[in-house]
Amino acid sequence: MIDSLNSLLRLMEGNKRFLIGDTRISSLTNQARRLEVAGDQKPFAIILGCADSRVPAEVIFDQGLGDLFVIRIAGNIIAPSQIGSVEFAAGYFGTPLVVVLGHSFCGAVQATLDEVTGKSSNISKNLASITNRIKPAVEYVLLKSDCQDPFYLLREAVRENIRRSVQNLCNGSEIITDLINQKQLLVVGAEYFLETGEVDFFEGIPAF
Repeated sequence: MIDSLNSLLRLMEGNKRFLIGDTRISSLTNQARRLEVAGDQKPFAIILGCADSRVPAEVIFDQGLGDLFVIRIAGNIIAPSQIGSVEFAAGYFGTPLVVVLGHSFCGAVQATLDEVTGKSSNISKNLASITNRIKPAVEYVLLKSDCQDPFYLLREAVRENIRRSVQNLCNGSEIITDLINQKQLLVVGAEYFLETGEVDFFEGIPAF
């Protein structure tokens, strides 16, 4: 298993291949690869991302079967089941990297913005279980910003939501905290831009 920094570099390099269209994913999803990973898995990175249909982690990072342990939920929020899934992958497989992956124009963040600003009140109980976890990020952005431009507010709220998800993941589990302190796990935050295909790693990135 490669270490956390090399895992991060591997994701960055994969996204660069995706951007220029020089991908190798077909060779990582063929019959030989399926047989290779059928009996065991050793994912080098955990991706906790949004469920948006336009953000498939294996595609945007140009990775194949068995490479990524992917957890997806609207708004890339952190709840007990997501924390438990990260604990499972880090503990059982020794995966050294977690990426909280949000994306531009996130619908879950927009729904939360609309709810907080009174533009929408038709939130179901189940959807509220998601937006309630995004609200602190949205309320913080609204409080600190004098700008009322909706695109600016959404962009800032997306980033703040990613930052807070990273913090909640790091602080929500003794197992994860211990792995971080032992330098066995790195947790970072990133934003995928729907418009360009680029992934910007901006939170928790160590110096190379």
